[in-house]
This record gives sequence, structure tokens and C-alpha cells, in this order.
Amino acid sequence: MFRNTMPRYEILSEDAMAVLDKGWRRIVSEIGVEFVSDRALDLFRAAGQTVEGNLVTFDPDFVLEQVAKAPREFDVQARNPANTVHLGGDHMAFSAVYGPPFVRDGQVRRDATMDDFRRFTKLAQRFPQLDSAGGVICEPNDAPLDSRHLDMVYALQTLTDKVYMGNVVSGGNARDTIAMTEILFGGRESIERTPATISLINCNSPLRWDDRMLDAQLEYSAANQAVVITPFLLMGAMSPVSIPATLVQQMAEALTGIALSQLVRPGSPVIFGSFLSNIDMQSGSPCFGTPESAIGLLCTGQIARRFGLPFRTGGGLTSSQSADAQSAYEAMMTMLPTFLAGTNWVMHAAGWLEGGLVAGYEKFVVDVEILRMLQVEFTPLEIDEAALAFDAHTEVGHGGHFLGAAHTLERFRTCFYRPLLSSSENYERWLRNGGQDAAARAGEIARKQLDEYEQPPLDDAIRAELDEYVVRRRKELGD
Repeated sequence: MFRNTMPRYEILSEDAMAVLDKGWRRIVSEIGVEFVSDRALDLFRAAGQTVEGNLVTFDPDFVLEQVAKAPREFDVQARNPANTVHLGGDHMAFSAVYGPPFVRDGQVRRDATMDDFRRFTKLAQRFPQLDSAGGVICEPNDAPLDSRHLDMVYALQTLTDKVYMGNVVSGGNARDTIAMTEILFGGRESIERTPATISLINCNSPLRWDDRMLDAQLEYSAANQAVVITPFLLMGAMSPVSIPATLVQQMAEALTGIALSQLVRPGSPVIFGSFLSNIDMQSGSPCFGTPESAIGLLCTGQIARRFGLPFRTGGGLTSSQSADAQSAYEAMMTMLPTFLAGTNWVMHAAGWLEGGLVAGYEKFVVDVEILRMLQVEFTPLEIDEAALAFDAHTEVGHGGHFLGAAHTLERFRTCFYRPLLSSSENYERWLRNGGQDAAARAGEIARKQLDEYEQPPLDDAIRAELDEYVVRRRKELGD
């Protein structure tokens, strides 16, 4: 868990915020938002909002009243209490890539498998910079569709002792996640008292919440589990081509989704989510690591703070097909503003490739290196008498060097950042060690981390109960 106490980089003036505020109010009151769920529609109707078919038009002040019920900060417990995360304020938590159907291992791009899912989960456990393996780290295409969520949740619960994300494919999958979480944490009361899952609820932008996402959201919010209410916005496709218009749409979608969670259970934990980038207007392909996405990211942080909500955005996003220079600079173009904005929950922090279609082993390590560097960079500088090293000047004098000074010898092991991946060898030494580029070195690091992985301990009775649940539910689902 990283605490970012550096000043936030904000780019919206008060006048600009006022224009955006007027914009989202017009959308929800004049255009409305679709909710493809009878349960959701009944809740809005009972709360006095206008419902026609699936379309809900809102009183903007009602939306703000509901949003105000959401907690500004909250904890999400991990089975190892040392890995519990605090969301909100100046706290930042990082999870791995989410959702790719493919993986890339070296030069091979192929369908993701359950073995890949477990390997990525183990990598997330190995790196302390990651607070969570995430949820659907990759889509295990060799596992039965109806029951693979059971295997994924089980892997997250048993192969890591960190926070994990719930399955959101359906309300039934959400109920299974909640039931397995109750087993792991000792009952419903425990997880309702302190949430134990975070689940991604994506809007079917523009301006429509679909039935599957809503069914999962209703289950998680009723159980007091955290939900990340996230508009999915690619400018030029799912939103207009201007950043202000996209921000207004994002506010309308996120705030109405958050209002629904508060109708289900006032005070239930929510995260203002943002997934905002643009498409290539020549090809229509999604683009990531763009200046426009960085600007939208910084604006989102400022907007979420205005509403008093923890927020999610950012990550190591890239359009590149491999762990090359493009993947690194685009990832940094997204991750640096993620830190500047002080993002609370960072998804896709490690492993994202090819616009989210691919989870990459080498890219996972590249992203961890970026995270390590930024966490050092955003740690406030300590300035005290010892740091000024006056005695070192007295010892070395004029025209000498500090390599052998007492101040240096006392601190040389920890005084500077030591890279995980980067090479600073001279050319001849680099050649003798194999002449590998960063991608090849990253692959070796990933394999070494997997070789050194140790499964965190879990009570045998809890493991047996989880095993029994998975076996029983798989039979009930027909797999």
C-alpha cells in the first residue's frame, strides 16, 4: 500500500468545473440514462425519478443526495491483515491487468489458460508493489465458461493473501464470489462489517447500464462490498471526440450508477471509476498512453475529489503488441499522471498489452519496474541535518571524491534506487552476460519469481470448505 502525500496536479479552473457541472446535470435530466434491470428501475421509480421503459431521467439534486451517502474512505480487508488496503485520501493501491483473452510469453501470443491465470496470480503475490492480483487477470479459455469464475476466485483466494476482485459476469457469479468470500473470512457479518472484495461494474457507454453488470452490482452493494462504477469511454466511439464532452458523459454515467448503489444500501462503498482514452481516427483502433487520456485522467481525479469519492483510473496501458519501447513509454504516459492525480485504486498496473487484449509476462515485469520507480519518486524527500552530510565535506575537502567517505560507506546499499530490470552495465559486461534487451531480462525475472513463489498459508478447514463449495457449484452448473 503506497501513500502519496505529494501535491495533486489539477488542471481544471473553478469556471471549468462549473461548466462541467452544468453539463452532467443536463444529460441526466434532459437525455437520461438507460438501466436494463427491473430491480434498478423499481428502485429509481420508488425514489421519485422519472422512468419510461428502461430510460431514467433524474433530478440532479437527487443524484447528489445519494452520492453524498457514499463513504469518502474505507478499508478492504485481505486474509493477511498486513495486506488490507485503505481506499481514499492519499492512499494508492495497485492491481494487475484485468480481462485479456490472450497472453504473450516471449514471442508467442496464444489463448490464455487457467495455468496462465494461476501464474499471473503468483506473480502478483511475489511483487510487494502490487496490492492485488486483480480479478480476471486473463480469461482462462480452457476452463468451462459457466464455472470458470469459481476456479478464478479460488485461485485468488488461495494463491495470494492479498485483496482480490469479484466476478461480475452475472448476478449468479457475484453470489458465488460473495459466498466464497464468506467462507474465507468467517461469515457474512465479517465481510459486511469490512468489505473483502472490489468489483468492476462497467457502463455500456454511452448512457446505458446493462443487465449483467447491474445484476452483479446489486448483489455486491447489498452485501456491502466495494464496487468500481466505471464508464467505458473511448473518445470518438463511446463518447464525443472532445475531452470536456467525455468528462461530462463520464460524470453522468458514474454518478447515476453510484446513486443506484446508495439506493440499494446507503453508505455502501463505491469508487468513482474512469476508463478514458481515444480511438485512432484513421483506423478506428483504440489508442492508449495518449496525451488526451492523460489529460482526462488528471481531470477525473479533480472531479472525484470534488464529489468526495475515492477514484479509479490509470494503469500501465499501451497499444503495443509486445514488451517493447512503445509499451514502456505509453505505460509511463499513463502511470505518471496516475500518480500525479493521486489515484486511489489503479487497475491494469502490470501486464497490459495490445489494448487490453493480451496479458504479457515480460510486460508485467516492465510495469512493476515503472511502479517501483514512481513509488520512490513520489515519496517526499527527507531533509535533516544528517542528509546535508556536512561531515562528509569536512572529511573529503576540496578536489577529493566521496566514494570512500564515511557518509557514503554508511549509506551506499540504500542511498539510491536499485533497479529490478534496468541494466547499467558497460557494453563488454553486458555482452558477456548474454547481451539481452529489457524484454528478455523481464522474461527471466518473471520465470525466477515463479520458481521462488511460495503459497501463503491457509487454514485446512477453510480450504476444505472452499473445495467443497467449488465442486458442488460446478456440478449444479452442469460442468
